[in-house]
Amino acid sequence: MAGDTGAGTARLLEGVKALRSAVSDTTLPLDLPGAPGARSARTRLLDQLDDYVIPRLTALDAPLLAVVGGSTGAGKSTLVNSVVGREVSLPGVLRPTTRSPVLIHHPSDAAWFSGPRVLPGLARITGRHSASDGPGAVRLVSTEEVAAGLALLDAPDIDSVVEANRDLATQLLAAADLWIFVTTAARYADAVPWELLRDASERGTAVAVVLDRVPAAALDEIRTHLASMLREQGLDQAPIFTVVESELVDGLLPRSQTERLTAWLAALAGDAAARADVVRQTLEGALTSLETRTRALVAAAEEQTAAGGALVDVAGAAYEEATAEVQAGIVDGTLLRGEVLARWQEFVGTGEFFRQVESTVSRMRDRFTSFLRGEPARADDLGEALQSGVESLIANRAELAAGSVSRAWRTLPGGDQLLQAHPDLAGSGKDVDRRIQRLVRDWQGDILQMVRDEGRDRRTTARIMAYGVNGLGVVLMLVTFASTAGITGAEIGIAGGTAVVGQKLLEAVFGDQAVRELARQAREHLTARVDELYAAERARYEGAVTTLHVDTQQTEQLTAAVRELEAAR
Repeated sequence: MAGDTGAGTARLLEGVKALRSAVSDTTLPLDLPGAPGARSARTRLLDQLDDYVIPRLTALDAPLLAVVGGSTGAGKSTLVNSVVGREVSLPGVLRPTTRSPVLIHHPSDAAWFSGPRVLPGLARITGRHSASDGPGAVRLVSTEEVAAGLALLDAPDIDSVVEANRDLATQLLAAADLWIFVTTAARYADAVPWELLRDASERGTAVAVVLDRVPAAALDEIRTHLASMLREQGLDQAPIFTVVESELVDGLLPRSQTERLTAWLAALAGDAAARADVVRQTLEGALTSLETRTRALVAAAEEQTAAGGALVDVAGAAYEEATAEVQAGIVDGTLLRGEVLARWQEFVGTGEFFRQVESTVSRMRDRFTSFLRGEPARADDLGEALQSGVESLIANRAELAAGSVSRAWRTLPGGDQLLQAHPDLAGSGKDVDRRIQRLVRDWQGDILQMVRDEGRDRRTTARIMAYGVNGLGVVLMLVTFASTAGITGAEIGIAGGTAVVGQKLLEAVFGDQAVRELARQAREHLTARVDELYAAERARYEGAVTTLHVDTQQTEQLTAAVRELEAAR
């Protein structure tokens, strides 16, 4: 550990704080299969950084904190009271006992524990126990019966039926320089405490074991078995203290049963080098475990990022497909069917007119002009039919895209969670119809402006005046969609005639090259506006993912923080 020098400790502390910031910024909002466990691991990691690693690095010479933990009914509070010599921690007669943990310290060490240096998330209370005690605070007891340099903390049951008690017990154990594990002859092999003991072993935490309520006849056998179990978990260096089953005297164990533990704690408190060894062991173990635990958090964050990315990709693909379908609909003749064809026939005449197109273009132009001047409502009707067709195409593809995203999200990790939180994502945005109508009107404005811009020289202007800007704009809209692809049966001849007539009319005014360029620009303008609309629709889904703070950069920040900490060590 680089903490042997002041500069080394400062650098290490800086690295730990950077890691703490990266862990704090890491969010796991999507309800993926492994998310609950990863969130719990993140909370425990933050707790240990806040409650132990950072405070200990900040003050390496602070008193050693020994947390007394164990299973329900193991006799932790009675043991603590017996070591101190009087009642300082209220034993729980009824189970579960919900009360504040109790921290017993020497008066000269009060400053180390009265402030937020350790366990900053817990309030400090003093005085006798009361009904208002709870796991949100730590009760401080100052007494000269505890040697300076060492404090005892009586923690809640690690297997309590009250979740808040279990969580606090786990948090307190992670804040310990030394864990005094209390168990009984009847329960020393229980699974829950051994899970925590394995965790302590993996993190290098200093551990001592108190085997309580042991029948005198079975003492050697049980102690030997317990020692072998500790050895299997890599805790063979942990001292074992035994308490033979005894009658309590004024609520305390006989002094003969606790004197060995009391003497060991007093010796530890009085030996600065021994305390430093315990602190070094536990701190080094905690620092070593940070890398593995952070790597696990990185993996969980990567799953979140991948899941969020998959949800965003699905939305992107759906609206890309919608855009492609609109682009195809613009040129495949879809918009020249039904109402549009009927209005076009009214606009320029009957089928006999189409048969005269090639031989009587001038007569066709005259007739077209008369329709524009004599019956302008027909141009309006055709324009409205085209507008309605374009709106329907865009709205239909938008709704299909929204439905596609919704169905896909329900099958993807985290997708159903987002749909429940944002039920409006099951379909298009509530004002999409209004925006589509505005889009088409704006595009019609683009068409009319192109017609005006194309008629800048006097000759073309005169022709435009002969036909009318609005009328030519309607024909340009129609030519933009003119294609026989996808049209079958009798419609082919009509649509084909539509294309030829519209093309010839516009060429008579602007010339063939200009007409091709105008049609191309018209399609590009419409596609650009549709892209913008669909981008806004797609952004609703992307925004739903973003509001959960699925940060694509959090894994890089975590990894960088781990590297920085490794370098500091």
